[in-house]
Amino acid sequence: MRHLLPLLLGWFMVSPLVVRAQAPDVKAIKAGKLFDSERGVLLTKQTILVSGNTITAVGSEVQIPRGATLIDLSEYTVLPGLIESHSHLLMEHPGTEDNTLTVTKAVALEGDVLRALRGVPRAKSYLEEGYTTVRDVGNAGQFADVALKRAIDEGSVVGPRLYVSGPGLAAEGGQVPGLAPGQTHFIAGEYRIIRGVEDARLAVREHVYHGADLIKIYSNSSPNKTYLSVEEMKAIVEEAHLHQLKVTAHATTDLAIRRAVRAGVDGIEHGYVVADSTLQLMRERKVVLVPTDMDFLLAKKQVDKLKMNLSREQIRDLAKPYHERLLRARRANTTIAAGSDMYMDLGLSRGQAAKRVLFAYAEAGLPLNEILQAATWNGAQLLGEPRLGRLQAGAWADLIAVKGNPLEDLSALEKVVLVLKNGQLVLSTRQP
Repeated sequence: MRHLLPLLLGWFMVSPLVVRAQAPDVKAIKAGKLFDSERGVLLTKQTILVSGNTITAVGSEVQIPRGATLIDLSEYTVLPGLIESHSHLLMEHPGTEDNTLTVTKAVALEGDVLRALRGVPRAKSYLEEGYTTVRDVGNAGQFADVALKRAIDEGSVVGPRLYVSGPGLAAEGGQVPGLAPGQTHFIAGEYRIIRGVEDARLAVREHVYHGADLIKIYSNSSPNKTYLSVEEMKAIVEEAHLHQLKVTAHATTDLAIRRAVRAGVDGIEHGYVVADSTLQLMRERKVVLVPTDMDFLLAKKQVDKLKMNLSREQIRDLAKPYHERLLRARRANTTIAAGSDMYMDLGLSRGQAAKRVLFAYAEAGLPLNEILQAATWNGAQLLGEPRLGRLQAGAWADLIAVKGNPLEDLSALEKVVLVLKNGQLVLSTRQP
């Protein structure tokens, strides 16, 4: 009997009566305007052919095959699915307590399972706002982000493509200050504390085993005054690159940024204070900057929630240094990818709040076409995935349609009428 099973399996594999190759679903999408994210320009009267989950042709003279499903978007602007490059889906900060209390409550009271479940509607809200890809960089317990990603991939829950880091690799204490001696075990529920070069390599192997898509490190662990050593960061980068994983670094000061860049990281998160020479070094080494800035609308909501007595002018003054460093990064030709770092409830869905980072870039003076590139093609470069962030043959069929022209008025991005993820229609509110 044990010899019968291989024979039956072999018959099922070759029998034409049992195995039939199904023709992939073909869609033809007529776009009134199409954003070419690689060149940063709008094209008109384009047709996009989608076969299964892949774009097979784009152009003004593309022939629509017989039997294809036609999606008429001739009254709309079509863009690649947006990419959020810095999220924390499994954390929510109430804004009324310090970070230590939020983290310890998440670890001790909420737990990984509940955090993953609470991440489901947050993930879905991104998809509803046109974000078909979200890069989640830590503060997700012990690989609960990997669990959420797997649930989305298998179709158990609805959400965008997730690229997840697992717990961030940090120096002693992580980002959790003030715990009493003997109570620091709570930190290990949220961060992977690195203690030496060999431990750094081991941490990367742990992340590879548990299914992380990238490695997040803390070059500096603000608000704690701790740093990973350059040798530890180099070991992390070397081990991660061996496994084809990119490394991104939380770095808020010029010293932290420069140390991480010299260690070989692929991305810098935040980069609030950075010298021109460091921006040049980032450009030379092709390190992507993710500026997690806040526009005036969101800043005002946060100021009100925190009951800070600041005038509108004072709020604008607080943003000026961030605007200035963003424009300096542009002048240095440093690649910029859009990421929001939004994890506070300010009366908007997580997806709506995340989109405000694009308006922050506009307030700084970044050209609108470059803002769209930061939220599409540049985000794909940061992920190292050329099949994302563009509408070209061979790319995955992730696209959105918006009412209006976002190169004239960025608020058009708030009028999403259709979302296609992996070739499947996941949102459509357009009129027939």
